[in-house]
Amino acid sequence: MKLEITLIIAAAAALLNIWLAVRVGRVRTSEKVSVGDGGNELLTRRMRAHANFAEYTPFFLILLALVELAWGASLWLWGAAILFILGRIAHGFGMDGNDKLRAFGTFSTLLVLLGLAIYALVIAYSGASFIGFETTTSVNA
Repeated sequence: MKLEITLIIAAAAALLNIWLAVRVGRVRTSEKVSVGDGGNELLTRRMRAHANFAEYTPFFLILLALVELAWGASLWLWGAAILFILGRIAHGFGMDGNDKLRAFGTFSTLLVLLGLAIYALVIAYSGASFIGFETTTSVNA
């Protein structure tokens, strides 16, 4: 199985990570701060946006890959993945001081993670397993 959703979204996440790092680097350069935040609030905010992305994205990508591997691609999974990426973009901008974007980013991230976690548990406890394009139910003796 190719895991198309996970591959595309992981690539998008890598690009988003680079974008967040560049935003930190621009403030570092303009403020001449090599290490730490130098007491600069904007730098602190951008560093936290980047760190926050790095904290949540691995869990998201692992859940996305495992759900896609176990159950296959679906519109629901595409929607969740796109919502996560849009939420992380909003959060990045929101950390510059736009509380509505930050709240949307935080809420959408937590919603997607919760949804994927619940979906993963349902798959794990349903007794069904995905094989190719067929779903089979396991029988316990």
